[in-house]
Amino acid sequence: MFPVLLVAVDNTALTFALPATARTLDAGGVQLLWIIDAYPLVLAALLVTMGNLGDRIGRRRLLLIGSTGFAAISVATAFATSPGLLIAGRALLGIFGAMLMPSTLSLIRNIFLEPNRRRLAVAIWAAGFSGGAALGPIFGGWLVEQFWWGAVFLVAAPLLLPLLALGPKLIPESRDGNPGKADIASVALSILTMAAVVYGMKEAAIHGPALLPALSFGVGLAAGVAFVRRQRRLESPMLDVRLFRNATFSTSITANVLSLFSMTGFIFFFAQHLQLIEGLTPMQAGISMIPALVATMAAGLLVVPLVRRVRPGTVVAAGLALSATGYLVVALGNHGNGPGFLLAALLILAIGVGMAETISNDLILGSVPAGKAGAASAISETGYELGSLLGTAVLGSILTASYQHNLRLPEQLSEESAGHASETLAGAVEAASTLPASTSDAVMAAARTAFESGIHITAAIRLVLMATAAVLAAVVLRRVPVAD
Repeated sequence: MFPVLLVAVDNTALTFALPATARTLDAGGVQLLWIIDAYPLVLAALLVTMGNLGDRIGRRRLLLIGSTGFAAISVATAFATSPGLLIAGRALLGIFGAMLMPSTLSLIRNIFLEPNRRRLAVAIWAAGFSGGAALGPIFGGWLVEQFWWGAVFLVAAPLLLPLLALGPKLIPESRDGNPGKADIASVALSILTMAAVVYGMKEAAIHGPALLPALSFGVGLAAGVAFVRRQRRLESPMLDVRLFRNATFSTSITANVLSLFSMTGFIFFFAQHLQLIEGLTPMQAGISMIPALVATMAAGLLVVPLVRRVRPGTVVAAGLALSATGYLVVALGNHGNGPGFLLAALLILAIGVGMAETISNDLILGSVPAGKAGAASAISETGYELGSLLGTAVLGSILTASYQHNLRLPEQLSEESAGHASETLAGAVEAASTLPASTSDAVMAAARTAFESGIHITAAIRLVLMATAAVLAAVVLRRVPVAD
């Protein structure tokens, strides 16, 4: 659980430190997106490779290596002096982060063989994410207020001490008993596939249709086709692509991708809304979100006994539908009367995510042999990171584009102030702080209206995605029997 907390705390703490990071490092809108997305981009490219490596050399060994490296790079990244160095540090974190999450899930699959115990362990694993997400803004907010934005990265080191001290003795080692021969070509093709496809999607989301993202996406698809064809020919494939023929496996992963796509995009804008529009400090913003994150944990734990009486597919579909309801509230609501409205919507959708993801993760693990847990976990985590990456890149880019398109600034602004305000909401707040009161109020009113337009558009997109995922789960997973 310590690596789970480590990653969750690190990610949410950084999100709530973004406004301070943007001001201190003078980072633009695209750079802010890269600061967030460099980590999941590298991580997504390496997850399948690392999951396979853990199956071969031992999941505990890979977990300890990854945790140590993650903490060391986190400390170094805390002292980045430019957006470029911070982006590079986040990319290096992705290398070691790719070793962590597949290892934790595959260890759970091999330690808890009885379905009900495994289901509860997965629920606690998911609750660790939510608990870390709740702690991250509090620790991170306090550190930003007391020290500087880079201090949020220092939280990682203390969380590793119990793991490094007790892990070698308390965590049993596990690996695939018959891993077969390693295939370097498969490793290269898997990395090229994920890196090129994700990069192409991200660039298209930020800059629109262009030659570079189209070329990148095409290279990734070609590498992916070659990878799949190679796996079908190998006697011991790096990734058993036949897993995707299992409708339960594929549908559960799809539900997770769409959930994370929607949720991370929501948190990306909400953290800015609370701090830059509502005027909350990073710590206050983090504390205000605790009820929703606790609700996610509680929902994930409470559905474990529920699936002994209700079909898992029904629970997953109900959770996704509840998330869709939360986004409907955001899409139709008026956000100008304080943060309470959005916090209530967050509470609703967080309960839905907690319900759906706990059961979908268990369905993913339960549908594969224990010896292939690392590969299955890697696919699941790739879906997680792909959803998180695209949620920030695509929805964040749509939000930024809507803000810039709908921004109507006062004519008396200087060219420099107008340039800063037109880039991002953080830039508008910074520009307004240097202006006379009447002009400052006009700039903030314009920025608030422009930002609001993006909120409604992206919430409508999330609503459609969650409703689609709910229908898909209800139809495809309806035959999955009640849990043992």
